[in-house]
Amino acid sequence: MEEEFEGRVWEDAPDTEPLEEDEALSPADVQSNCLRQFSSTDFIMEPGIFSTLKRYFQAGGNPEQVIEMLSENYQAVAQMANLMAEWLILAGASINDVQAMVENHLKQMILKTFDPKKADTIFTEEGDAPAWLTELIEHSTWRSVVYQLAEEFPECLMLNFTIKLISDAGFQGEITSISTAAQQIEVFSRILKTSTANFLQSPEDSRHKAVVEFAKMVCHGQHTYIYAQVMLQILSQETKGGNNIRRLQQEITKYAITSGLNVTPIQLALNGAMAHPRAAQALAPMLARNALNPADITVLFKLYSSPDPPPVDLIRIPQLLELLIDALFKPGSKVNQEHKTKYFYLLGYSASVYETPKKGNRPRQVNRDDLKPTQQAIEKVHTICQGGKSAMELIAEINTLYQCIRFPVVSVGLVRWIECVVKEPSYFKLCTESTPTHLALLDEVVSIHPLLHSRVLSLLVELFESEFQDLEILVQLELRKMLLDRMVNLLSRGCVLPVMEYIKGCSTKGDTDISLIRYFVREVLEIVAPPYTVEFVQLFLPLVENEDITGSMNTDNDLVTEFIAHCKTNYYVM
Repeated sequence: MEEEFEGRVWEDAPDTEPLEEDEALSPADVQSNCLRQFSSTDFIMEPGIFSTLKRYFQAGGNPEQVIEMLSENYQAVAQMANLMAEWLILAGASINDVQAMVENHLKQMILKTFDPKKADTIFTEEGDAPAWLTELIEHSTWRSVVYQLAEEFPECLMLNFTIKLISDAGFQGEITSISTAAQQIEVFSRILKTSTANFLQSPEDSRHKAVVEFAKMVCHGQHTYIYAQVMLQILSQETKGGNNIRRLQQEITKYAITSGLNVTPIQLALNGAMAHPRAAQALAPMLARNALNPADITVLFKLYSSPDPPPVDLIRIPQLLELLIDALFKPGSKVNQEHKTKYFYLLGYSASVYETPKKGNRPRQVNRDDLKPTQQAIEKVHTICQGGKSAMELIAEINTLYQCIRFPVVSVGLVRWIECVVKEPSYFKLCTESTPTHLALLDEVVSIHPLLHSRVLSLLVELFESEFQDLEILVQLELRKMLLDRMVNLLSRGCVLPVMEYIKGCSTKGDTDISLIRYFVREVLEIVAPPYTVEFVQLFLPLVENEDITGSMNTDNDLVTEFIAHCKTNYYVM
């Protein structure tokens, strides 16, 4: 059946012209054109058969010749496919499997042979959207075909119209990755609204996944980027949910920068920087080059240490804050001693200063009460991090570090420093502690700052998956157990589902030593207690029920039995 599909001459598909245009042709030419189409395989099944027959007979065609040609070239490909499907069902295959088989084959053939020019003739022949197109978009399989074709043929009018039909039908949540949608303002606006609502309603743990596809579509072109960011900027001024919208703006900007797009002028314009030209002139080159400049830092320092500073939002740009964090906490970064105070000041100012907006005749109020202690904490931790202290010397500074990491900005800097230190190839080779001091500091960070949970988990996952070829097998095993302890601590501090999803993934892929999964399950069973969320049960119960994991946990058998019994009694598990 596949050979018949592939052997079919698609050039012979109906190319019916309006009857008015046939007047320019002789009756013989019209008959010849129609006969050529009648001679193609299964032409009797084509939707244009009746209009072609009408043209042929109006030109004086022979009915007997038509009947003979249509009969001889009728191979019943579609009917044979239906017959084969019926035979498969009679042989014992399920209807769903047979349907999926046929749909997948048709899907592959459509993707292989689709001609956008012929697709656009649907509107010239029909004059309107055919009824079958409306029925087609009701099925997810054919919508997915449209999405793939729309990516490949963005100029096809038929596909663009179909995308609009899909959006009108309420399936706009599926087409966030379709670049074609970015060319239709009505569709794009609807998707922008849906995606923004999904972002606001989604939990913190899953927001990153929701943002990536959304940002990809927004960054399709300059016009879509400006339109989306302006709309989000307006929404960010709302009292309810405004801060979350601002976060979405920043995530989109971050994606654009990572993709190599220069969005600095748009970013500064939306932030209101143009009302403060000196600040804008200092920020623009640093953001465009993604590198700090002591001269521009000096300009910003003078502006923000003046009695009437520019709005603090101008230096709360995530890209600038990351550059300041790297300059002060990344090992090996060089900052001129004369300028360090300015770096401390600007980072502390952006993290601690609170402004009361101007209302009526009342001027804007700038509250700097927390600036000095924040700046001092940044300086203390910077001195410790850049001092090249050994593990023993670092322990002597623990009290200072624990006091300073209560400031969120200091914790961000400390995590950045720890990331660089523990990724050094020789770090674990030279480490003699069962729990390295640097990783113990992360335990304190996650207990104080929930917003850093995802960043700490990413670091732990990266270390857990690293190859420690210089270490013996047993040492590697103990090292990974120690990292699992850090993940269990994260779980106990509220980062439950991301940790569970990762460990469940390790178990599913089968690339992790089963003793490590068993160790994790034992540790979790010892700290959890009902009631549990449905999501937690769905992730953890399969691990506990797995005999390969818990079958040898003799000492913890009661915990395993109690957990399984409680879940079976109180939860419906698929």
